[in-house]
Amino acid sequence: MVDSAAEGTWGVPFRMDVERGKINEFVRATGGTVDPAEEHPHAPPTFLTTTFFWQHGESDPWPSVELDQRRGLHAEQEYTFFGPPPKAGTTLTCRSRIGEVYTKPGRRGGELTFAVMHTDFHDENGTLVARATMTGVETARPPEEQS
Repeated sequence: MVDSAAEGTWGVPFRMDVERGKINEFVRATGGTVDPAEEHPHAPPTFLTTTFFWQHGESDPWPSVELDQRRGLHAEQEYTFFGPPPKAGTTLTCRSRIGEVYTKPGRRGGELTFAVMHTDFHDENGTLVARATMTGVETARPPEEQS
């Protein structure tokens, strides 16, 4: 069951290197191309999803939410940029916090509990480059077993 006391929990800052090769791999995996002549290409906006490879342990406040994975869903992912996406060669300092935890009635009679995590991405100059907002939801009961 989601722990509403997790609201306001911060993870410790962590580092994310935006690497040209990783941008290329990500773009190819998502059906795009990178100009091979471009030494420092911009990362596609959804590249920041790879944060999950960098964030672990004390830098990840999400476990404090205690969302039951048998009843959990990834409800939404949003990226807000405060300028262009980062380029290859940029080192980002990232920090996540649990924002809002709230409930809503579900359409099928069960309550839904939502938890929101915000991750801020700052460049080497301390400038806020982007913010990722991830929303998870837990249903009131596990889905019925299929016969």
